[in-house]
Amino acid sequence: MKFTNFRKALLMSALSAGALLCVTSCIENYSVGYLYVTGTQTSGTSGTGIVSGFKIDHNTGFLTPIATMPVSSGGANPVRAVLIDNSTFFYVLNRGVPQSGQTECSTAFPCQNANITQFIVGANGALTSQATYTTQGFNPFRMIADPTGSYIYVLEHDSPDNYNQSEPALANGCTQALLGVSTCGDITAFLVNSTTGRLSLLANSTVKVTTAASGTQNLTYFPVPANPVDFTLSNSILLTLSGSATTASAAYPFTGGSVAFPYTYNSVGGQLTVNQNSAQPLSISQGTAVIGLGVYDLVLDNEPLTVGGSVASQSQIVPYQVTGNGAIVAASSGPFPDDANQSNPIVGFEENKGRWFYVANRSGVSSTNTADGGITGYVINSPFQPTEMAGTPIGFGTGGNPQCMVEDPSNQYFYEANFNDSTVTAQEINEQGGNLTPLSQSSKAPSQYTLTGPPTWCLVDGRIN
Repeated sequence: MKFTNFRKALLMSALSAGALLCVTSCIENYSVGYLYVTGTQTSGTSGTGIVSGFKIDHNTGFLTPIATMPVSSGGANPVRAVLIDNSTFFYVLNRGVPQSGQTECSTAFPCQNANITQFIVGANGALTSQATYTTQGFNPFRMIADPTGSYIYVLEHDSPDNYNQSEPALANGCTQALLGVSTCGDITAFLVNSTTGRLSLLANSTVKVTTAASGTQNLTYFPVPANPVDFTLSNSILLTLSGSATTASAAYPFTGGSVAFPYTYNSVGGQLTVNQNSAQPLSISQGTAVIGLGVYDLVLDNEPLTVGGSVASQSQIVPYQVTGNGAIVAASSGPFPDDANQSNPIVGFEENKGRWFYVANRSGVSSTNTADGGITGYVINSPFQPTEMAGTPIGFGTGGNPQCMVEDPSNQYFYEANFNDSTVTAQEINEQGGNLTPLSQSSKAPSQYTLTGPPTWCLVDGRIN
């Protein structure tokens, strides 16, 4: 009897040890999601677009390249990507290439061969190309999806009106939608097929044009004020930031935002409707991006914040509230400063739980040295008065000229893609204060990962096969 009990105890010990080893092994190999980064194979305006992909290790934040990637983005110079329908469908916006003899795309010489390429997300995060689509205007550079994943919107710097002045009946979309202007930017809207992911054009139901060839028909795009810089969909308002003729930059990335234009977004049908409030001045002249934070929309502005007659920061962040009828009201809590050592803010990102947000700056205070660019972090206080995180080092140790920021689905790790050195930087998020620490400092994983070429955008897929 004693021998039998001893054997039982020995067996239980062996089973316990095996179970522990299994749990340890599972933790080490568990992927919490996939990180995708768009970019080009080499620097330059004609570089072939690619999408790189990585598995994110839940236990360490370590990035492992997906075996079949990078893959072609389906075009040149990809600038944005979105995931929809439970991460089944992946879309890349490719800006295209400059025309022959040109070094940059412009209103006079728009990009050629721009498109949207659709992919299906397969086993282990692999991407398989499905189809390509063209937009209605020219020089597309921003793309977002609505919260339901039913519609995709593309912001274009130049509408068809800008090139159709010889045909007055066709060149009146800007005039009819925006009350008298002759040139404008535009938004192309697409309906997403929930089964196949295929895109179909969503025409403007409120603006019609008449031509000899086609008769009367709905306008195929949604005009926005000239020289658009960025847009965001927040609550029921799609808000576009545009620049004036004197402030707007001529080349991408577009800057000089000074005017905000609201469209009312209808989740049933995806239509954008001009409401009673039209384009509204923001009392700034160098806006670079707009970020939707739910109650507030933040405009990144590359102008010094002045306090008491002296410059408090090289750039500033200006919060606004957008009412239901589209009125844009400056929040009483703003503006507030970007980090004093940073300038040229390019994009913002709110962490998953809404406690902090981060701003990527393209350069240091010299405004030209992109090697000094980095990330500034802010604590979101209540009432809304964001404050820069205590002890924030310049750029959190990123590579130069960061382009995008994402958080992994488990809310542990933070990644940004850096243009100058073609890398992804990996950091751990402090759950108490939101500060970022390079993974190498905790010996969890390397802090930098090399990409094939300069990155332009990144996003995370939380689906695990």
